[in-house]
Amino acid sequence: MPSFDSDRPLLMLTTLPSREAAQALAREAVQRHLAACAQIQAVESIYHWQGKVCEDAEWRLLLKTTQGRQAALAALVADLHPYELPALLSVPVQWSEPAFAAWITEAVADPQA
Repeated sequence: MPSFDSDRPLLMLTTLPSREAAQALAREAVQRHLAACAQIQAVESIYHWQGKVCEDAEWRLLLKTTQGRQAALAALVADLHPYELPALLSVPVQWSEPAFAAWITEAVADPQA
């Protein structure tokens, strides 16, 4: 069983229906120290939903965080996301430049701790 390293960098991805929705979620995540950085990118999505194939313009939100903040960030996304079933994926980082990883850890440190 792999060990849990709460400071290990993690990327979380979701898609939103508008740039404004992506910006609002990104700002909230960064302001609450749940993400060190958020990147927003326009994408075209083709997917199955409720028995049909749909095509929509969406906005991908990439959030840079740590394993230790993953659960709190996921809860925030679930709370604020406008979709009935938001796509939310976490991707473990295999390697990161050590100073960059330390910056992520510092940026998401709980200010109340």
